[in-house]
Amino acid sequence: MANNDLILGQSHNLALGQNQPLVIGHNHNLGLTESHNLELGQARDHHLELGQTHDHELGSGHSHDHELRLRQSQGQDGNEGHNYGHENELTIDRKPEHGDHELTLSENNELAVSENQELDENLELAMDQNHEMGLEPGDLAIQESQMIVDSPPVLQARAIASSPSYQLAVGQEFPDVKSCRRALRDTAIALHFEMQTIKSDKTRFTAKCASEGCPWRIHAAKLPGVPTFTIRTIHESHSCGGISHLGHQQASVQWVANSVEQRLRENPNYKPKEILEEIHRVHGITLSYKQAWRGKERIMAAMRGSFEEGYRLLPQYCEQVKRTNPGSIASVYGNQNDNCFQRLFISFQASIYGFLNACRPLLGFDRTFLKSKYLGTLLLATGFDGDGALFPLAFGVVDEENDENWMWFLSELHNLLEINTENMPKLTILSDRQKGIVDGVEANFPTAFHGFCMRHLSESFRKEFNNTMLVNLLWEAAHALTVIEFEAKILEIEEISQDAAYWIRRIPPRLWATAYFEGTRFGHLTANIVESLNSWILEASGLPIIQMMECIRRQLMTWFNERRETSMQWTSILVPSAERRVAEALERARTYQVLRANEAEFEVISHEGTNIVDIRNRCCLCRGWQLYGLPCAHAVAALLSCRQNVHRFTESCFTVATYRKTYSQTIHPIPDKSLWKELSEGDPNASKAVEIVINPPKSLRPPGRPRKKRVRAEDRGRVKRVVHCSRCNQTGHFRTTCAAPI
Repeated sequence: MANNDLILGQSHNLALGQNQPLVIGHNHNLGLTESHNLELGQARDHHLELGQTHDHELGSGHSHDHELRLRQSQGQDGNEGHNYGHENELTIDRKPEHGDHELTLSENNELAVSENQELDENLELAMDQNHEMGLEPGDLAIQESQMIVDSPPVLQARAIASSPSYQLAVGQEFPDVKSCRRALRDTAIALHFEMQTIKSDKTRFTAKCASEGCPWRIHAAKLPGVPTFTIRTIHESHSCGGISHLGHQQASVQWVANSVEQRLRENPNYKPKEILEEIHRVHGITLSYKQAWRGKERIMAAMRGSFEEGYRLLPQYCEQVKRTNPGSIASVYGNQNDNCFQRLFISFQASIYGFLNACRPLLGFDRTFLKSKYLGTLLLATGFDGDGALFPLAFGVVDEENDENWMWFLSELHNLLEINTENMPKLTILSDRQKGIVDGVEANFPTAFHGFCMRHLSESFRKEFNNTMLVNLLWEAAHALTVIEFEAKILEIEEISQDAAYWIRRIPPRLWATAYFEGTRFGHLTANIVESLNSWILEASGLPIIQMMECIRRQLMTWFNERRETSMQWTSILVPSAERRVAEALERARTYQVLRANEAEFEVISHEGTNIVDIRNRCCLCRGWQLYGLPCAHAVAALLSCRQNVHRFTESCFTVATYRKTYSQTIHPIPDKSLWKELSEGDPNASKAVEIVINPPKSLRPPGRPRKKRVRAEDRGRVKRVVHCSRCNQTGHFRTTCAAPI
């Protein structure tokens, strides 16, 4: 059957004059929306006919006799055809055995549908959410003052959109008191008036309109024996005209949370500013940033757990890490006095195996501050795989970054390596110049080669001198392979600024310059781990602690699987980055002249000069072979001259076979926290440490964005004025702040 809608556009009147029938074909919908008036003339013969020479079908398709007619009671003077405030009824009659549907134009000119509101799937009475409260469900107010007789109808064909109903009626029921309050709150916000609660407890709820003098009032009560609430009375209609400001008393944090819950579940990065914009666009309400932020935090806490719960469940989480990933290390420490969180250390068995058996003996240390509710620092120890990618080995979370916590972290790392290998590898370590790290490396890795990260060093240098040319020369000096090249770069710096040269020489070059460094860094001068992991590590640092560690674990699990599968596609002997470097060396080596001294020693002559190559000891005078682990162009030329396979003279960590070994182990998933207790009870090896409760650290993050000290451009380089105290004759303070004894 046809299903066409007849809609009256906004603020248009449909007038029926004398003897004017309105005929609607079968299965046509008559929709009346906000501010639409159905006006009836004074003539008594008005027929609103439904159907086309045959019975019309309603409901489930059964044929019934339906009559839609206008009944008009006789006036007090006995004359028919006049409606001076007397009863006018617009009625749909249906056979009683199939249910009663009555559409009535009653006193006060109200078009009403009886208790059973659904007329038919294809005969809909469209109600807008902004109708007056206090009407029976399905009521439509028709205003007498707007009647215009014989005005031409303006029709607009469109689909009827289903929208939430914000009508309240006596007898309306709610599952419980919370649902009742929520419905009243949502109605008040949708219809732009504010409520003032008079009585609210487990059995009753009474509220009135907050506008002074408005008679609207509502009372709901609990039904006996069940939690259901029902509306008992609704007094009068609103006379206040709604609120006149942009806020709303009922727009609470919980309402904000409920409004954006679905959006946050789809996109957890939805910002408070975007929440404010959406609420203003949809509801016309202006809220504060803090309300939006707190609403988001409430939903995020429901989705991912609270920050406090994260600390409390840490002992159980550590047990699950060790249960699902045997051989892993996971331990948490609290303060002895109050069990407040202090330290957490986690390293997965797959990472330990890959680092000790396949990675370069090179470690970088870095840290990033947590952006969560509580202050703290995430410490990272990261290796590098054969293709040059970061290979995270261990993670530590501490309540604050200090020398003591760095010493603890490096001690835990030393124990990890000592437990899992017979011979401690001779490491090369890269970090910043923080005293805690320097002391920790000396105490726990006394044989390691410790170098300073050039990123941290260059940033300090830039802050001191703010000269891009000097910074570039510093990097060139750090990359120089020979002492002669290094000294040449330092002389260039000295010609520009003697102070800059002096600043550089104060730091021993063996700690940062490639030409003087004794260890093997494989070309790595920086330990900028956080910057390399910036795309996800910063996002993780704002989550509750268990969620943060799970985000890290999932990222590692994905990396291991993807890199393992990718390496299976490689058909070369070396990893791609090493293959490219060897190919470039081969290209340059073809133009070199090679002279052989004996079976191992060669003299290689190029336009750059002469270099001596020893293929037995795998070294070249240019130091490129020793420093990078791959044959330099001079070495490649020597190897080609004696028909040696170049790939056999590379470090094993650069081979595809070793790379596959790096990611051969699996980082296994961890079950949901709802199963932890049950799984721990069934595990005979479970530790009693899960009974320990860890409290959150005492250091809460200060609210708001941290203030930045801004320096105006005109103040840069200006000499600060020396202040003088007139009481003690000292400099550096005023008389009002003088602490000298009188």
